[in-house]
Amino acid sequence: MINVTIENFETEVIEASMHTPVLVDFWAPWCGPCKVIGPLLEKVEIDYAGRFKLVKIDSDQEQQLAQAFGIKSIPTCVLLMNGQPVDGFMGALPEGQIKAFLDKHVPAAEEVEAAAEEAEALDALAEGDVEGALAKLQHAVDTDPNNDDARFDLVKLLLELERDDDAKVAFAPVIAKSAAVRRLDSLNRWMKARDAQDMVADPEARAAELQAKIAANKRDFDSRFALAQLLLAHSQFVPAMDELLEILMRDKAWNEELARKTFIAILDIIEPPKPKVAEGQVPPEDPTVATYRRRLSSVVLS
Repeated sequence: MINVTIENFETEVIEASMHTPVLVDFWAPWCGPCKVIGPLLEKVEIDYAGRFKLVKIDSDQEQQLAQAFGIKSIPTCVLLMNGQPVDGFMGALPEGQIKAFLDKHVPAAEEVEAAAEEAEALDALAEGDVEGALAKLQHAVDTDPNNDDARFDLVKLLLELERDDDAKVAFAPVIAKSAAVRRLDSLNRWMKARDAQDMVADPEARAAELQAKIAANKRDFDSRFALAQLLLAHSQFVPAMDELLEILMRDKAWNEELARKTFIAILDIIEPPKPKVAEGQVPPEDPTVATYRRRLSSVVLS
């Protein structure tokens, strides 16, 4: 619990609510019901273990803030998310009703735990601890099966390690919705490209065969796309995007925009996790991703 004034309101409430729901308790020392609900709110904050942040504002001392929120009576609690008030209540509610109010808005404990595990996994991966990262990502998706970001990172890492069977097992719970979730769709396209090459005994010979067909007819899009798929299957992402760009420059709508969709999938696959930066700063973009994103825009918009 933090006492907030006009001086620290921006930091402790507005900025904090950008990543964690903030419950503002407007109270005053003379208010009897405030003395009842105050300890309950503090207890609930402990019970929720970081799922929301509690702050208190003395409405007598901070009249400017009370007026800004239109406070008519106390105690009044206002919940902020992403810098904006989203809900609130007045009066000294019992603990059960306070929790019911919060549960409509704050993330479940499983979501918070899974997000923390995912962040730790990416840190472990950055330090070269691949097995540690795998274990944390697996725990994250087990804890919160709806965490698509953690699942994306898990399946991607398994594919990078050429553990395709394990990747398919990890992907199976979301395969039905993958077409509607772009990054999951991107993984599915990568896996399908790899599956398509299982019968190719000599990838180099197959690539040479396709390149010969393309040299004879630069509009042989089937061969060019097959080459892009072959390159994608073997994680040669930049050459694969180059082939897809060749298709797009000649026919943007070919095969229901298959080249564009595959190009976007590769961008999703190769984009590294955003590095940590100070609050308010924008993390730098990966140069390869930035370059090929610009090239795609230039071709599609031309």
